[in-house]
Amino acid sequence: MECVFGLVGDGFALVAADTSAVHSILVHKSNEDKVMILDSHKLLGASGEAGDRVQFTEYIQKNVHLYEFRNGIPLATAAAANFTRGELALALRKNPYFVNILLAGYDKDIGPSLYYIDYIATLHKVDKGAFGYGSYFALSMMDRHYHSGMSLEEAIDLVDKCIIEIRSRLVVAPPNFVIKIVDKDGAREYAWRESIKDAGVSAA
Repeated sequence: MECVFGLVGDGFALVAADTSAVHSILVHKSNEDKVMILDSHKLLGASGEAGDRVQFTEYIQKNVHLYEFRNGIPLATAAAANFTRGELALALRKNPYFVNILLAGYDKDIGPSLYYIDYIATLHKVDKGAFGYGSYFALSMMDRHYHSGMSLEEAIDLVDKCIIEIRSRLVVAPPNFVIKIVDKDGAREYAWRESIKDAGVSAA
């Protein structure tokens, strides 16, 4: 029951995601970070099949780094989003990846932005977005409470409202979430919202 959602505020963009790694009826771990720091000023939140998600996001990250290494300048957020969309579109006709992406970034001349990219290579620039079963509740909460120019405190309060709603309404709700932000100071982890912790298994 995955959930990835994000929004754009006043001078920053934010992406939050559940941290559950599940297969069928099994929960393998509850601290899987699904929001990748793509480069110094970009975040990539992804949901979908675990293998596709990890392989495709790492592929995008390495190619973004390669572009910066070859050219001496980083990709703009829009360029990274279009590159990601192009690779998904190419794979769609060969060996498709089942992965949905929210790509957030901050550009010096443009400011924060958020891009919605789904598994069939649809690309949209949005102010708020969500994927997964939790999106039914996150999107309704954001429709009600989101407004342009939100402060960081208002945005975090809205994210917490979304998490509470998902935990209370979704039949198999993920217990833990990670929140990351990107602004003029770069991309970084902001907080975790945990209701359970993974216990270490001692050797018998």
